[in-house]
Amino acid sequence: MRLQLTRPLVFFDLETTGVNVSRDRIVEISMVRLLPDGSRESATYRVRPTLLGDDGMPVLRDGQEVQMHIPEQSSAVHHILDEDVRECRTFTQLAPVVVDYIRGCDLAGYNSNHFDVPLLQEEILRAGLDYDIKANSRMVDAFVIFQKHTPRTLTAAYMHYCGKDLANAHSANADTEATYEVLMAQLDKHADVPDNIPELEQYTTLQPTADPAGRILLNEKGDMLFNFGKYKGQPLRQVFASDSGYYSWLISGDFPLYTKRLFRRVMEDLKHEHRQQRRERDKAPATADQLQQLKEKFGRGAQLSMF
Repeated sequence: MRLQLTRPLVFFDLETTGVNVSRDRIVEISMVRLLPDGSRESATYRVRPTLLGDDGMPVLRDGQEVQMHIPEQSSAVHHILDEDVRECRTFTQLAPVVVDYIRGCDLAGYNSNHFDVPLLQEEILRAGLDYDIKANSRMVDAFVIFQKHTPRTLTAAYMHYCGKDLANAHSANADTEATYEVLMAQLDKHADVPDNIPELEQYTTLQPTADPAGRILLNEKGDMLFNFGKYKGQPLRQVFASDSGYYSWLISGDFPLYTKRLFRRVMEDLKHEHRQQRRERDKAPATADQLQQLKEKFGRGAQLSMF
């Protein structure tokens, strides 16, 4: 195996109710954990999706999450129906198991940087767990490697690199196994593809982002920039400092929970800096101009003993 690992690498794939990171739910997750010694272990879970409220959190009825209908167009892709998951755990119940499985591991998938990682991060936050995927894992996307060499679907990539038809495409388990085989074949076929996770993450990252959904970009200085809207390309700090109304609109808008967390962090930093500046101004001795203004206000003969 040409891939050099210093810690486990988890290949994973999601089947979902749709493609909206902010509103759709996981119905199946499959994970294959590749260990540094080359051995593998796997786990696949069906998930009962539940409704989300306007706040992006699960809707409760009598203390229980309310099951949502899996749209027919989604079922037509992954063949998972409402009755197939009726007795399964919700992601809120399953989240601790998933987080424990990926903790201390790097992640790999197919088109995962664009969809699977952002949605998994949202589901973890909806479950009430404060686990940051980007902070704890490097992420490798086999689709980006394929895109750089021969842009195609996973089925085509599987045929191109492995010489086999992908049976049961859009089954989370089949897609996860196929992604593992594709990445291994890519490493063998392309000499320019790095064989270690830090460089492989950089190779498969088209644009550094601060959030999994890619709504916030990072420049070379590490500044967070908008990747959408009328302020696209401008720093969040600069925009929030001059247009607090835009911040309010973002927080009440349909954005991923993780992205909103970063919006709040930038605004809280700005408020903290403003409070610090006010405290420093209050502690500073009066300037000559300030003394002169006081004399003019209270009269030249006034005794300004406080100074």
